[in-house]
Amino acid sequence: MKLVLSLFLIFSSVAFITTDSGTLTVEFEIPKYKTGKIYVALYSSKDSFLKKPMKGTIISITDGKATATFENVTAGTYAVSSFYDKNGNGKLDTNFLGIPKEPTAMSNNAKGSFGPPKFKDAKFTMNADTTIKIAY
Repeated sequence: MKLVLSLFLIFSSVAFITTDSGTLTVEFEIPKYKTGKIYVALYSSKDSFLKKPMKGTIISITDGKATATFENVTAGTYAVSSFYDKNGNGKLDTNFLGIPKEPTAMSNNAKGSFGPPKFKDAKFTMNADTTIKIAY
């Protein structure tokens, strides 16, 4: 009887364990560009922001809209960066100073002044399934 009760308690407690992860959906509005590709990167810290994404994807634009989906993202603070690959060469083109020559956009529609946006301006909190919108 003790074994049955112990097994019941173990299995019933497993049923109440929740994973603090969900799906992050990033919806883009790009009215100026009806087709093409957007490169999207997800960052989990100030130190990695714009340097080393934790996840990334390439999405297609259809009629000026695109959606990126990141599965199994744990609860936490994140930021998203993206660029529209205007010439289709698969990379963000910059000038000799490192300033992007192609359109870029960040979560919270963060903008940089005298440089790229800061993580603190682009960050958002994810606790469960989350949808954010980014406009170009």
